[in-house]
Amino acid sequence: MSLSMYQASIPTFVRMLGNLSAILTKAATYAETKKFDPSVLINARLAPDMLPLSFQVQIATDMAKGCAARLAGKEPPSYPDTEATFPELQTRIAKTIEYLNSVSPAQIDGSEERTVILKMRTQDMQFQGQVYLLSFVLPNFYFHVTTAYAILRHNGVDIGKMDFLGGR
Repeated sequence: MSLSMYQASIPTFVRMLGNLSAILTKAATYAETKKFDPSVLINARLAPDMLPLSFQVQIATDMAKGCAARLAGKEPPSYPDTEATFPELQTRIAKTIEYLNSVSPAQIDGSEERTVILKMRTQDMQFQGQVYLLSFVLPNFYFHVTTAYAILRHNGVDIGKMDFLGGR
């Protein structure tokens, strides 16, 4: 049995965003238990030149919803990057999962050869659908989810590999 474009994308995004949501819940609880301002974690970063936790979540959700839309031949939904609290980040993740669940396998499958053009600041990038998913989106998506995990783990949140992978 071959793996479809839908199977390689939407379930993966939904699962990992669910795991990210659970990790953020643990982070909010950690801040509350330790009695410090949660914005410390929201604004935390691993290095001075890296983006903070809030941006890691925003970019991960952007990668997932953008990929789903582009593979389906649609314009991606746009979310303003204004989240500054754990509840706001949770809402963004939930909204993204809701969007992902609205995209059907019929809309994604067969998109292996679909031309995808990304408008970047300095130049456009053009991909075929399968290369876009496997060589651009998935590595970027996992990078930002992993970085969010690493920021929280580095700051003492009691999370481990199974929190990242999920228990499903």
